[in-house]
Amino acid sequence: MLPKTLKGLSSAWIDAKEIERQAVEKRRSIEDAMKVMMEIDDMNDTTTTKRIEDIRIKVTTRLNRKINSEKLQDLAAESGLSEYLPTLFRWKPEINMSVWKKTDSSITDKLLDAVTTVPSRPSFNIINEDEGE
Repeated sequence: MLPKTLKGLSSAWIDAKEIERQAVEKRRSIEDAMKVMMEIDDMNDTTTTKRIEDIRIKVTTRLNRKINSEKLQDLAAESGLSEYLPTLFRWKPEINMSVWKKTDSSITDKLLDAVTTVPSRPSFNIINEDEGE
């Protein structure tokens, strides 16, 4: 049953957040130990499956790749490979909200149909002043 006051809910949130942090820490430690036992090389994009009696363990490793867009375009131009960029890479425009908010609405209003806006889950940070962070 949830508390009925904002202070009570805040305290319950702090407690739940700590339980969640501990659970994530424990789960990650278990996963790290399993990765060692299964001899998982996390420098590969691969899936490893192991069966132990009635348990099936499936571990998928992925590599995250970040692209320096300017450097990529410069390298492609120097090598005469610019024509390959649209097929080898996806170009994902992202809105620069600080600039968008400062730009005259006569410009941004004409671009609004290309922007979908939906709410995200709110972020909470609750601090018990007696205990610090």
